[in-house]
Amino acid sequence: MSPATGISLSAYARRRRQLMRMAGDDAIVVVPSAPERVRSRDTHYPYRQDSDLWYLSGFAEPEAVLVLIPGRRHGESLLFCRERDPDRERWDGPRIGPEGAVDAMSMDDAYPIDDLDEILPGLLEGRTRVYYHFGRDTDFDLKLIGWLNRVRAQVRLGAEPPHEFLELGHLLDEMRLFKSRDEIRLMRRAAAISVRAHQAAMRTARPGVHEYELQAALEYEFRRQDALPAYESIVGAGANACVLHYRANAAQSADGDLVLIDAGAEYRGYAADITRTFPVNGRFTEPQRALHDLVVAAQAAAIGQARPGAPYEAVHDAAVATLTEGLLRLGLLKGKLEKHVAGGSYKRYYRHKTGHWIGLDVHDVGEYRVDGVSRLLEPGMAFTVEPGLYVPPDDDGVAAKWRGIGIRIEDDLVITRDGHALLTDGLARSADEIEAFMSDAARS
Repeated sequence: MSPATGISLSAYARRRRQLMRMAGDDAIVVVPSAPERVRSRDTHYPYRQDSDLWYLSGFAEPEAVLVLIPGRRHGESLLFCRERDPDRERWDGPRIGPEGAVDAMSMDDAYPIDDLDEILPGLLEGRTRVYYHFGRDTDFDLKLIGWLNRVRAQVRLGAEPPHEFLELGHLLDEMRLFKSRDEIRLMRRAAAISVRAHQAAMRTARPGVHEYELQAALEYEFRRQDALPAYESIVGAGANACVLHYRANAAQSADGDLVLIDAGAEYRGYAADITRTFPVNGRFTEPQRALHDLVVAAQAAAIGQARPGAPYEAVHDAAVATLTEGLLRLGLLKGKLEKHVAGGSYKRYYRHKTGHWIGLDVHDVGEYRVDGVSRLLEPGMAFTVEPGLYVPPDDDGVAAKWRGIGIRIEDDLVITRDGHALLTDGLARSADEIEAFMSDAARS
């Protein structure tokens, strides 16, 4: 097991072999690394490897290309990467280099990245199909087209260029959708770190606290446990919780505000995604509790659908039915339940879906519908369940007591053979649990 990735080299090799079997003996698969991104002038954003290259190799460095060539006698798995450079390594850190990549990454062969322009056209020649993520990296798209054109220019000399160009995601996304035991173990670790981070934020909460102070408490816990934010943390106090992808995280909370925190850790490349909404002073008001109880009930109804053989959409449908019935009962909507559900008028207060796949990407790859219908859940699928309610502060169509309340509750689960396993269990969820936790935190 690699301590750097938590996945064994043999597991990466199995993934590559499976992908090559799916691609077929006359195909070639090309997977470039994520490009480095300039933040300003000569400083860069923190580097994060392309999820597909990470999934197939565990190779973390930029300026690399993985090439898979099924059935090739001289080696099927080839890695092009940066050469060792003692001077640059003193500035930027160590490199594996082509010489070390064969053993360190369990590759059949490895070459300097500077040789890609010379070698790849020869690898394309004689292959029928090219699997690649077209449109993801425009610069690399142009390079690949140039290499293909060089092969085409040799047709009169007997060269056989590829004539099919296929989206790699059609094969690889389906592989990544089903999580292995090792992947689930890493996701559990990411979830456990995230639970502790949310608890740290709840302990920090008090009237007058700034959103960025809560964010700092969260992300300190991520880094303290060798993790990173899986995405930009959302910390919204008061009416800011009604902004679904709120980013500023700069406002000061007021006594009586709810705070919505949507944040998760990334550990060894795998994401967690948790949302909790809690009162900054530790006590829900009556309207806040009524809406919070409703969202808790909607999440419970949705999670109740998470089992093998159930349609994925049943999770969302259960949440919508529960939320809409509750909005009618509380008076935020009026009329018939069936009419509101069919017509979508509940979207006035619930504008998003109830979840998404999760894994190497927080919004992970995988189709939600197959042949026009909702796909059925199967063991190994991991996803979030995140119902919410958001009453705009300027909504004069409802009583003033409801306005400006935003609530979302989100947890991660994985489908098992006989149901599901909740990965993010252990974090206070109900209003009573949250108040008890915050009361204990205040006394300690």
